[in-house]
Amino acid sequence: MNSKSKPGILPSEQKRELVHKAEAITSPLHGCSPYERPIRQYIEMGVVNLDKPAGPTSHEVTAWVKDILELNRAGHSGSLDPVVTGVLPIMLGKATKTVAALRLSGKEYICLMTLHEPVPEKKVRRVCRDFTGPLFQMPPIISAVKRAVRVRKIYYLEVLDVKEKSVLMRVGCEAGTYMRKLCHDIGVALGCGAHMQELRRTKTGPFREDTLVTLHDLKDAYEFWKEDGDECFLREVVRPMEEGLAHLPKIIIRDSAVDAVCRGAALAVPGILSLDKNIKKDDEICLFTLKGEAVALCKAIMDTGEMLENTHGIVSTTERVIMDAGTYAQGWHSKPE
Repeated sequence: MNSKSKPGILPSEQKRELVHKAEAITSPLHGCSPYERPIRQYIEMGVVNLDKPAGPTSHEVTAWVKDILELNRAGHSGSLDPVVTGVLPIMLGKATKTVAALRLSGKEYICLMTLHEPVPEKKVRRVCRDFTGPLFQMPPIISAVKRAVRVRKIYYLEVLDVKEKSVLMRVGCEAGTYMRKLCHDIGVALGCGAHMQELRRTKTGPFREDTLVTLHDLKDAYEFWKEDGDECFLREVVRPMEEGLAHLPKIIIRDSAVDAVCRGAALAVPGILSLDKNIKKDDEICLFTLKGEAVALCKAIMDTGEMLENTHGIVSTTERVIMDAGTYAQGWHSKPE
């Protein structure tokens, strides 16, 4: 496989299709498109697809973003070592409620691996092909998690170039995969030893390199807005948090169902308008309004076929409410005592 080969895709990049169950309209009196939120609310419910520089930790970079935007809270989508660069989505303010959903999404890296002895290119490519699928990994001694053998899936591993002892490869993997350990294991399989020389993250779930912004971009955009009231640049570098949930199966719900879900209620079949074509039981899903606003992260109780066939019953249980209660009018009534 050469560098011109068609790259693999992460599970989050699989094409999604909505199927319709019912028709309804949304009231202009409640909520609004995520792209039309007032600027301060837009920031508080936003995400920055940051190009992390080499040097600082992910925690330090996140703290800088929080300070630049004068926020109380911010959270990143998964740690990168200080020397590693690339895609680090940072959820802002109220959007930190969705960090876990993004943190568990698949990742892609461009990795430069150094072999400890020269190995024929043909052998390198053949051995690397074996490192796809489920792999057992023991986290390094210095890591953010407990050291225990665990299974992580490599979705694709493409050798882009081999030059003497340097191997450039593109790797799509499950969250929590240690690239240093992967390079070490490939070196063992080759019989020569190997280590990770450089690493750059190029994808995290729905976020890619082509939408990256720098800390300088963010600072400039925020200062332009504060000084001149110009929101345009700020709305480009900060994106609605809903873009960070695009990798999840979705259900679009009626206005009348929104407030109940915001108060922790489960979603019932009559509340569905449209839904992802391939929802399976126990999937993590996200509920959206007709205006495109994220309402809550939920666990599916029915699959798509059952949701379409049934006229009643519980569709999903609410696990993490995103939208504030009261944003939409109450569409349910308590029984009189």
